[in-house]
This record gives sequence, structure tokens and C-alpha cells, in this order.
Amino acid sequence: MNASNRNIVMIGFMGTGKSTVGSALAERLGWRFVDTDAAVVEREGRSIPQLFEEEGEAYFRDAEATVLRSVLAGSRQVVSTGGGAVLRPANRETMLEGGFVVALTAPPDVLLARLRGDANRPLLAGDKEERVHRLLEERKNAYDFAHLVVDTSRSNVRETVESIIERTGLSRRA
Repeated sequence: MNASNRNIVMIGFMGTGKSTVGSALAERLGWRFVDTDAAVVEREGRSIPQLFEEEGEAYFRDAEATVLRSVLAGSRQVVSTGGGAVLRPANRETMLEGGFVVALTAPPDVLLARLRGDANRPLLAGDKEERVHRLLEERKNAYDFAHLVVDTSRSNVRETVESIIERTGLSRRA
């Protein structure tokens, strides 16, 4: 499937590597990298934990949807989305209309190791292990609409990027 003039939309559970892989993929392609969480923070002037605490998750999800629609109106971007952006059907439609969707995955033990010590994730407050397992169960089919699924636990960032390029038919030229 060729994605040469479209955006690449990175989806997946927190800790799967959307920002890390997305940034490296954008650099490799010579495309713009956009992290929708960072764009929400910039737009709102507050951190994600602040938004959750002061306004609630629904407010954050509304801001996230607005940013996603705005960003995906562009092209030749690698767009990293928040792990929960896929929860709204309208967001999934926006992603499919605006780009080639790549779902990143990793087993729970890998995710827990990657997320250990990360205090910027309000949905993991409390018992991280319990929260990760519960959220993974709640979202187990949420990423199924992706055009491509890549397990990031089986390769390093460079190998993951090359796999995405090869499997999407993207140009190897920057």
C-alpha cells in the first residue's frame, strides 16, 4: 500500500514508541513530525496532567480531536497520536481519511518497563501494572482499524522505521 503523499499516523497504547519511532520515521523521510499530545499542550498552555485534573478527560479528548483534525488536513507528516485518541469513532475516521495508519504494539511487560518512572501519564496514576493491564483489556480491539501493525518489542527504532518504510511502499529518499 503506497502512502507517498499522505500522512503517516502512528497509533498504539502508551509506551509502544509512537513518538520515538514517529520522530525517527519523519527524519528518515524528510517529513514533518507532529506529536498531537504536544500540540494539545501548546494549544491549551497546560500539561496533560493539568488538563486532566482541572478540566477532566472529556475536555482533553475534545482538544485532542480538534488538534487531530487540524493536523491531518496537512500532508507529508508523521503524526504521533495519544494512546486514547482511537477511542472516539470520529477520530478513527479522521485518521483513516487523513493518512496511512500504523499501529505500534508491544507486550505488557515491555510497556511496563518503558513506562516505569513516567509521571506524565494521568491514566496510570496508582498501581501502574494494574492500570496498564486494565487499559490494554479495555482497548484490545481499539487499534484494529490500522493499515499496518508493527510490534516494537522485536526490533530497535531504526529497524522499526525501515520495516514501516518497506511495508508501506514509501520512498527511501528523504
